[in-house]
Amino acid sequence: MSVPNDRLGRWEQARGARLSTLPWLRSEVQSGRTVRFVADEILVSDRGVGIAHRTLTGLGHRASEIVEDEPHTGLRRLKARGLDVSSAVRQLRGQLPDAVVGPNHVFLSTPHEHGGPFGPPLPADAPPAKLAPSATGASSVRVVVLDTGVWTDSPLPAGCYTAAAENHETVLDGDNNGELDSDVGHANFIAGVVVQGTDAAQVRIVKVLDSFGVCTEADLAAAITALTDVDVLNLSLGGFSVGDQPPAILSAALAGFLSGTGRVVVAAAGNDGIDGRPFWPAAFSLSGTAWAGQILAVAAHDGSTVCEWSNRGPWVTLAAPGADVVSTFIHHPSFASGWAAWSGTSFAAPRVVAAVVERVAAAGSVAAAAEQVRQEAAAQPLGGFPSLR
Repeated sequence: MSVPNDRLGRWEQARGARLSTLPWLRSEVQSGRTVRFVADEILVSDRGVGIAHRTLTGLGHRASEIVEDEPHTGLRRLKARGLDVSSAVRQLRGQLPDAVVGPNHVFLSTPHEHGGPFGPPLPADAPPAKLAPSATGASSVRVVVLDTGVWTDSPLPAGCYTAAAENHETVLDGDNNGELDSDVGHANFIAGVVVQGTDAAQVRIVKVLDSFGVCTEADLAAAITALTDVDVLNLSLGGFSVGDQPPAILSAALAGFLSGTGRVVVAAAGNDGIDGRPFWPAAFSLSGTAWAGQILAVAAHDGSTVCEWSNRGPWVTLAAPGADVVSTFIHHPSFASGWAAWSGTSFAAPRVVAAVVERVAAAGSVAAAAEQVRQEAAAQPLGGFPSLR
């Protein structure tokens, strides 16, 4: 086994071991893709909660053992020990075709983690160009990277971003096995892609993923709902859903975040090499909602074609460079310069963020800048998709 593939094996093993220790996580393979969700709970809109209680009792759960709370306005979360989540969701969707029903999905970050040269980050030389400090003033564009925490010992200078103390990463090697946790440095890398592409961004990093790149749908929705001072949101994370239906609580959060605003969300398309299956939140770009046009779903290309490991489908807005991207990582014995080469739709998305930011001054607004990026990408297709070069 080559050194990169040996590192890849250990890296994948570390994430697998991490996921296996989460007693609340369930995984099912549905139509060839892995769907992850929180065990023993479902989400349902207010008007369907009565039928949901009756359905759960019909599945053998005592009414006194069903716990209910409200994770988001208009939505209820019902918990019952040993609940068959998929079965409950299917039954409720049959009874409530117009109501919001779903599990509490689990999402992962989207660096490429499969075989070949694409996998964990590899050491890289620092490029000659210097990183511009984070922009300030009324003309700067406020970018939020909702991701892992940021590792402070990094070639990404503190002046290039802001992050509250609670969003600093504190875990480098949680298993004490000498290997980096799967996604330590993921946010550093993404922020580095943005600031290399534009000097007009005011970048803020907010932690929602743990150091292994894992979060729940409810946690992601809560983090989005809490955002205020933001123009462009980078989401280099996601997953598949039960029945390919839009994740309920995430849909509500995005509706509140985007409706009636000029904000834009740039979301990674995922790296499962699957064609057609919606990968969320990117697939909200074709959801038919009033705010769908404010979401740019980004696949990855290698300069010649869309990468074989990149997800694709009619919901993909455009492809951007995502293979062997070089950006800021962390200072570590394995990364002498602190820079790394990494691949994934995780890193194609911030290229699009930077392109949007660069065009805001001339376009007049974030929404107009995003539309300009769409038009420019449409004029230079690659692999059958609009493309940002």
